[in-house]
Amino acid sequence: MHRSIAALLALSLAASAAAKPASHAAAEAQALELSQQLIAIRSVRGEGNRTGDALRVVKGALVAAGWTDNLVEIVPVDDTAFLIATWPGTDPKLKPLVISGHMDVVEAKPTDWQRDPFTPVVANGYLYGRGASDMKLSAALAVSTLIELRKQGYRPKRSIVLVFSGDEETTMKTTRALAERLAGAGLVLNIDGGGGTLAENGKPLFFTWDGAEKTYMDYRLEVTNPGGHSSAPRAENAIVQLATALERIGAYRFKPEINPLTKAYFEKAAQFETDAAIAAAMRAFAANPNDPAALATLRASPSYVGKTGTTCVVTLVNGGHAENALPQRATANINCRIFPGHTRGEIMAELERVASVPQVKFSDATGGDSTESPASPVRDDLVAAVDKALKASWPGVPIIPTQASGASDSMWFRAKGVPSYGIAPIFIKDSDDFSHGLNERVQLLNIAPGVTYYLSLFSDLSK
Repeated sequence: MHRSIAALLALSLAASAAAKPASHAAAEAQALELSQQLIAIRSVRGEGNRTGDALRVVKGALVAAGWTDNLVEIVPVDDTAFLIATWPGTDPKLKPLVISGHMDVVEAKPTDWQRDPFTPVVANGYLYGRGASDMKLSAALAVSTLIELRKQGYRPKRSIVLVFSGDEETTMKTTRALAERLAGAGLVLNIDGGGGTLAENGKPLFFTWDGAEKTYMDYRLEVTNPGGHSSAPRAENAIVQLATALERIGAYRFKPEINPLTKAYFEKAAQFETDAAIAAAMRAFAANPNDPAALATLRASPSYVGKTGTTCVVTLVNGGHAENALPQRATANINCRIFPGHTRGEIMAELERVASVPQVKFSDATGGDSTESPASPVRDDLVAAVDKALKASWPGVPIIPTQASGASDSMWFRAKGVPSYGIAPIFIKDSDDFSHGLNERVQLLNIAPGVTYYLSLFSDLSK
């Protein structure tokens, strides 16, 4: 029996529609409107901090969409606040899925910007303003997607808990509080990590999700001496002693290290590296992290040195008190990004051995603002869900697991034994990456696929 031409045409049209990501116009429009509202609110630590106001905008959108007031909590902390919104699942025995982001942004001085940083502008296919890429558009996409899921009648089997911290860019005090409250969660999706890379012609190159991060640490080095008149020099000089220690630390290289995430990153990302020598070094390092030639090449690259192991650099120096006096005190700050698996005390002890100047006293200057955290496992359910979501939103784009060199809220959840993964769907060109810098912006082309991506990911991981 032969099918009619009309039937074949109908099948063809259905197949074409299935191949193209579905449109979710209302959610897309809400994401843009909400991101503009959030950018207009100056959520910066210190005097005039309005992070609480931004969180109230989010709460208003959720309550209007059906969340009850008691399930969307805003908790003040010092001059900021955090939000925790719960969508109860149908099976209370299942550990909740946490969607985590932050609502604070880095300071921006209007006189330095081409546009006022806290006046959102949509122009030339971009959204401009402080927080556009870090991370108010991603936050708005997550909120509008959850609202869209609710409108569609979706009912999560495991509870979905949406949280926004209020000081991720500074002390992370609110994140520590959130991690304490959600220590029994099953999985955290950090919508402030990972993401896609666009070529300068706009072509999507690859997408990364991260399952680990290096530990941020500051160490203070201090030398004190009795001082005295500069006309009577002494063998011991605080500045010279400190400089000796800093020179040794500056020349030191920690052992190269690799884990399943970074190994996979080097193997897969090498195919997108345009410099043939660096690409070869990436492959060689993945095969043998102790390969001296590969290591030298990668350590010479600002893009890759941080992925080869622990790094420490001198960031601040201060010494002396008068031009005509021997220095009574000299201090320095060493900033380290520690490869997972090492404690802060372990790295400080290694730095002390390298410096080998007994008069230099080392101390931990980070305090409670950071913590070491283990790498999250490469979970099959997470990998499958990300793969499916990306195929629906950015078909054909390769996926690369990675380890972040910077610090994020994820570390506090991982430290509590809750696996956390950076999975944001924002694609950006290298030339457009102005997070923490001037004239921050993000392309509007991220909105439609971002909703599609989150719809798939949030539903798959909460079933």
